[in-house]
Amino acid sequence: MDLFPSPDETLDSFFDGTLQILQKRKGYRFSIDAILLSQFIRLQKDEKAIDLGTGCAILPLLLSKTTRAHSLVGIEIQKELADLARKNVELNRLKDRITILHHDFKKLRGVFPPGSFHVVFSNPPYRKYLTGRINPSLEKAIARHEIKGTLKDLIRAAAYLLPTKGRCYLIYSASRAIDLLAALRHHHLEPKRLQLVHPRKGEAAKFILVESVKDGGVELKIKEPLILAEPSLPPLSEPMEEEATSLELPLSHAKSRRKYSLTTITESINNFGYVSF
Repeated sequence: MDLFPSPDETLDSFFDGTLQILQKRKGYRFSIDAILLSQFIRLQKDEKAIDLGTGCAILPLLLSKTTRAHSLVGIEIQKELADLARKNVELNRLKDRITILHHDFKKLRGVFPPGSFHVVFSNPPYRKYLTGRINPSLEKAIARHEIKGTLKDLIRAAAYLLPTKGRCYLIYSASRAIDLLAALRHHHLEPKRLQLVHPRKGEAAKFILVESVKDGGVELKIKEPLILAEPSLPPLSEPMEEEATSLELPLSHAKSRRKYSLTTITESINNFGYVSF
């Protein structure tokens, strides 16, 4: 396998250059929501985890640096992205920890027995099919709209793959929070930890992060919100739009009011493997 970037690919480095990620120049590119979800996920060394809709494998790659997990699987329905994800895994010499499968997450019953994974996570498309502007790039459109699978399809698959007390981690558009929470409970994935993400202090939330537990008890912990961006930055568009797909969004914690420049975030991720608030 040729591990050098092709003319239509870029190569980005993280963690002081120890993690390198290839992405398409004009196709799907991961955004800040993947970074946020990677920081929200709790994963232990001996736990098996699966990413439904892995894209370029950004989440397994980040988690290989921020956790001690040794068994990560990425499922990707788009062949070109699945090939790129495999390339990223090999580029970073992580074949012993990360496996990429080109498959439809709706059809995993014939691949894995029920309850095969301790943890399921996903950064799914936020928009229903035929709502809003469909991106002319099919790769981007599938990542942003429910073209290849709905939210209910995703949660149904997660519930199948998890055993009792298994955990599911999702990031989603805050505008569809009710859809998310209702679907989770319907499939016996009880929301246990929730965090809202706001573009700025005083502005409406754009993202919701949720940890749910299969067959868990009814008790929800709502964490303090995260605030994205400094007041001087232009307004953040709806999730997954072009303007919101950049990492150029400093983070702050609502309680501390501390602001983080892009340089601070990059240094935090590169040097420590997490963003501190």
